[in-house]
Amino acid sequence: MNNVEIYYFSGTGNSLHVAKELQKLIPETKLIPIVSLLNKEFIETKAETVGFVFPIHLAMAPAPVIEFLKKLDLKSAKYILAVATRAGSQHRAFIDLEKILKKKGKGLDSYFTLNMASNDPKFEGWHPATAEEIAKLESEVQNKLNSIQEIVINKEKSREKDTNFTVPMPVFSILSLLLPILNRLYNVEFYADAKCVGCGTCEKVCLSQKIKIINGKPVWQKDVQCFFCHACLNYCPEQAVQIKSTRLLKSYTDKNERYSHPYAIVDDIAGQK
Repeated sequence: MNNVEIYYFSGTGNSLHVAKELQKLIPETKLIPIVSLLNKEFIETKAETVGFVFPIHLAMAPAPVIEFLKKLDLKSAKYILAVATRAGSQHRAFIDLEKILKKKGKGLDSYFTLNMASNDPKFEGWHPATAEEIAKLESEVQNKLNSIQEIVINKEKSREKDTNFTVPMPVFSILSLLLPILNRLYNVEFYADAKCVGCGTCEKVCLSQKIKIINGKPVWQKDVQCFFCHACLNYCPEQAVQIKSTRLLKSYTDKNERYSHPYAIVDDIAGQK
């Protein structure tokens, strides 16, 4: 099999775990963190099979994934796949990737969506997935990954309609057209409450490098774009990082617990930089 490159973006480990599992299953696979390349004006791959693994953010692909893809030269690619991880909601990520790829004379040969545990404790009643829930989700993920392995190795086309979402959105075909506007309205603010001990974990895992520790406390720099990966929120050992309420939602992070993938530690997330 010809060489394979999988580019990944992961805030709390779900997508990182999937990327690592694909590396085990598909020979000659190299994993490359997307964040490590964002400061480049031009990115080139020499692989014949190229994959993207990322989480769904507000029913779309994360902004850094879109930025990266726009810069990526895919002349060598003969087979392109995408794998999205999500808590369960419908999304339009592959539509947006296809639009960018079409301008490059390329397209997605296959794409897949995997349901995994939610890392978004903003909502009332949210709780981190239990060990039993994670085990059930992981079993389903592994079954899907085995299918993906066969499809990718054989370079098969696989563009199945998404039917395994658990959070349906009313009139999604219409709503999806409004998602770019809704995403621009999504303007949450992060802060550290009195539980903060200034350990610097939030700065370490911040993939956009928006957070700086100043005088022993984290500061979210206003002139740096946030990737909304929730790494700072979920990896803070004191659960001191919170989200302020916005015009679109009320935040319950001060009441809820946190989630990160069981196999992803702080250094795994920070290592993407």
